[in-house]
Amino acid sequence: MFGNSKNKDSKPMANTTSPNLGGSGINSLVQGTSVEGEITANSDLRVDGKIKGSLISKAKVIIGPSGFVDGKVVCVNAIIEGTFKGNLEVKELLTVTETAKVEGDVFAAKLKVNQGAHFNVSCSMGTHGSPIKNNPKTEKVVKQAVTA
Repeated sequence: MFGNSKNKDSKPMANTTSPNLGGSGINSLVQGTSVEGEITANSDLRVDGKIKGSLISKAKVIIGPSGFVDGKVVCVNAIIEGTFKGNLEVKELLTVTETAKVEGDVFAAKLKVNQGAHFNVSCSMGTHGSPIKNNPKTEKVVKQAVTA
């Protein structure tokens, strides 16, 4: 039965649980959790708690409806449903939902702001690097979508 060493032809079982080194997992900071400092992630990160500091992700960042981020975020894609204050650099698509409150400096290649979102930012768009870092005279664009 189990652990019988009489069968010499049997091979040891391969390790079926290996660490995920490919960055395809999803990280989550749940509601009620607060982090202060710098966070780096190779995979998607969902924030339903609070972050004060910087967040650097090589994937997507989702700030959930209860999420709050005060600081700097650099990522590939972002969905903001909660509150963000600070500098936000999104290399591809930034989506701001109707429940979001965003303030600060924003750079994104593409931008989608849903009706009802509070979007009070200095915003630059394009694909040629971040004007947040490269251009101290970023054009001031203030938008606020209000529910009709």
